Amino acid sequence: MVSRRNLIAASAAGGAGLLLPRRADADASGPSISPAAIPKYVTELRIPASMPGLAAGPQRPFDEYVISVRQFRQQVLPPGLPATTVWGYGAPDHPATFGYPACTVEARVDRPVRVTWVNELLDGQGRFLPHLLPVDPTVSWANPGGGDVGRDSRPHFDTAPDWYAGPVPIVTHLHGAHTQDDSDGYPEAWYLPNARDIPDGFARYGSAYASFARSFQERQAVVWQPGSAVFQYPNDQRATTLWYHDHTMGMTRLNVYAGPAGFYLLRGGPADLPPGVLPGPAPDSDDPAGTGPYEIPLLIQDRSFTPDGELRYPAQAEGFGHAGMPGPASDGSSFDHLVFGDTMVVNGRTWPLLTVEPRRYRLRLLNGCNSRFLLLRIASSPTARPASSVLPFWQVGSDGGFLPRPVPQERLLLGSAERIDVVVDFTGVPEGTALYLVNEGPDRGYTGGEPGVDFEVADPQTTGQVLKFLVGRRTGADHSVPPEQLRLPEVTPLGPASRTRQLSLNIRRADLAGRAAVVQLLGTVAPDGSGLPHEFHSPITENPMLGATEIWEFHNFTPDAHLVHIHQVQFQVVGRGRDGGRPPEDPERGFKDTVVVLPGHVTRVKARFDTAGRFTWHCHILEHEDNEMMLPYHVGPMPAEPLGH
Repeated sequence: MVSRRNLIAASAAGGAGLLLPRRADADASGPSISPAAIPKYVTELRIPASMPGLAAGPQRPFDEYVISVRQFRQQVLPPGLPATTVWGYGAPDHPATFGYPACTVEARVDRPVRVTWVNELLDGQGRFLPHLLPVDPTVSWANPGGGDVGRDSRPHFDTAPDWYAGPVPIVTHLHGAHTQDDSDGYPEAWYLPNARDIPDGFARYGSAYASFARSFQERQAVVWQPGSAVFQYPNDQRATTLWYHDHTMGMTRLNVYAGPAGFYLLRGGPADLPPGVLPGPAPDSDDPAGTGPYEIPLLIQDRSFTPDGELRYPAQAEGFGHAGMPGPASDGSSFDHLVFGDTMVVNGRTWPLLTVEPRRYRLRLLNGCNSRFLLLRIASSPTARPASSVLPFWQVGSDGGFLPRPVPQERLLLGSAERIDVVVDFTGVPEGTALYLVNEGPDRGYTGGEPGVDFEVADPQTTGQVLKFLVGRRTGADHSVPPEQLRLPEVTPLGPASRTRQLSLNIRRADLAGRAAVVQLLGTVAPDGSGLPHEFHSPITENPMLGATEIWEFHNFTPDAHLVHIHQVQFQVVGRGRDGGRPPEDPERGFKDTVVVLPGHVTRVKARFDTAGRFTWHCHILEHEDNEMMLPYHVGPMPAEPLGH
């Protein structure tokens, strides 16, 4: 290992900060533990409890939390194999709450939540911890070593650089939240830990941080402290499943891969169901030992591990290689890289076992993979393909809350960051029966179509398996309503749109230092119908009026499917197909914040932009998001000064 004394300062123009000489154990092309050597279904599923908050004051009109990110070791692989160093969120006054994934924030509709998010990526002496994974400094990224002038940029290098090994910036985004821009987790609002050894000349926070800190202070009379930010979520939206994760400029793929993520469940209000109608209760921090919840959040991810149990970032996405030269990992891979781990992880454990009773369960499913699309099915065999469904999923909700009616499905499509709320009815399944949650999505980029016909399914021995259900003994009565009899809250369509915007998903080929590279970019549609790409720091083209309802048409000019996420709004899908004229299917007839856009298709969504400020829209394939497939948009009058001034 390279010690802190071996860290070298960058000499390149623009300042890349601390760079780490390449070493075998930091090289993502190094060996990984074979997934065949990892026992399956020997570890019980880890179910996160609720996050403890601060004591409520008698007149406090909001719930309050302090939530930090720390580094720790966790038994992600089964016992007998090494523990894994990960990052995760937790309550600093309750050390046992730190985990991967984090505890769940329980929130109520119209009851605001205030969170102080703290970057505690520090060692025991208050010194910064470098990243767990190789950080490529050649992309457009936070770049704290560039100082106040060079931060949030793509540095220039005269020679191929090594890995960045300086302090790690973070900023947390509550995915799907309706909130002010100063609390949204804008990618240039990152901040470093308040370490005692931040190198001279480093920017301690991103270019948008100070502006948002002033805005929050003006609105809430709260001053942000070094190494932290205070966000407030009004929760003035439909009851639904949200989740929180890092959103740092050019580093989201790595920061999320390291572990920090958690559920945020919004309950109550007119768009929720009364207690007892759906299976419950949900897990709680005060649950007695052995208590089995009947509402279970499931964060599904793919990861790879080194032989000593550490996270391994797969080789094909090791470095982006920009700035006119191959990056730190010039292995000839193209710019268009995706990440596919060879091991499936659910709630921070590889291939876990969930013992269920013969009754109904509510499962809140979240695809937390960097690049992988999931096609999930409940089958009687973990390896037989094609798999035959044993039990249907009764989908009751999606990203933005309940659907108009329950939708039975044998197979669920989940792209990165999408959530699906389902009821699974194990009633009548004999005790001792084993069932399996299997994945029929591809081990590569998704293009749509039927598994086994239009694409090869995931490896049935590894990434084609997700979770084992083992039916145990019934312990009590199930008073929940059978899913086919559920009457769900009404979904009110949005009003007429005042404008339709034609937006594009583009692929641009380039020759970087003698090798072919592919860049994927968002943009607009030119008058001739072709895609017109833009970069993050291009002039903003999407500037809805405050209160406007608009239709955004996403024209996919690339050969792969993408996930488009629009911050701050929940939208309704209004059209699909080659021309965008086909109506959405039943599973998409609620509200969403992330939508699959198939290659060669037009996907049309309608949203109301009722909060002024600066937000982003982007592809939620994290490797694409970090490589320019993200753009800002601004609601209301554009400010006279650029953000950060």
